[in-house]
Amino acid sequence: MDWLEDRGVEITDHGTATGERVDYPDHVHPLAEAVAGGGALGILICGSANGVAMTANKHPNIRAAIAWRPDIAMLAKAHNDANVLCLPARFIAIPDALECVQAFIDTPFEGGRHQRRVAKIRCA
Repeated sequence: MDWLEDRGVEITDHGTATGERVDYPDHVHPLAEAVAGGGALGILICGSANGVAMTANKHPNIRAAIAWRPDIAMLAKAHNDANVLCLPARFIAIPDALECVQAFIDTPFEGGRHQRRVAKIRCA
């Protein structure tokens, strides 16, 4: 979070305050609701990132993507208009995670042919 704040990114922390194990949906749902409200991006971190991604993607207007390399984070944003980045803490070093976050933040959605596809993601 300090890394983001140093870059002028406004943060709302929905995470844990301790190193104790938690039930990740308790933290994912508030983040997803805030992001679905519009304008914000979300970053979720857990062991494999699968559970947080699955939970976030249950929310309307959320497109959560798992990334462990900057190019994957960039493509998730550019092609899929991802608005939540999920990082697999057990499988990514902190410098690589920060590169993913930077790519995610800096990359715009390309629209065009991707817009049509993104529009087809929503089921309801």
